[in-house]
Amino acid sequence: MRTPLTVTAALGLALSAAVLPHVTASAPTPEPPADTVVSVTGDAENGFEIHYYDGSAEYPPTDSEALAECGEYDTRIERVRCRVEVRTWYRDLATLRDALEWAHASKG
Repeated sequence: MRTPLTVTAALGLALSAAVLPHVTASAPTPEPPADTVVSVTGDAENGFEIHYYDGSAEYPPTDSEALAECGEYDTRIERVRCRVEVRTWYRDLATLRDALEWAHASKG
């Protein structure tokens, strides 16, 4: 059985009118968690600044200050572990800083 073109078009329009408003209506974007990092500035030598979505900030010590604190551990293994953690932390902060700069620049 064939349906006339006008009936098919009318059914298609009715279906579109019923479905499309629900598809195109977007839910409001949820707020990110308060501890979401929004920017990282600085460098390991002069110190980093870490800014969070809730407006708070963190200022870790410079790499030389952090490495000097590693010297206060009693055993060699603890000192080496601390130095590796400090280097890894500052390397990752620099990577995060670069990624955030790239993400903000690609927005527009």
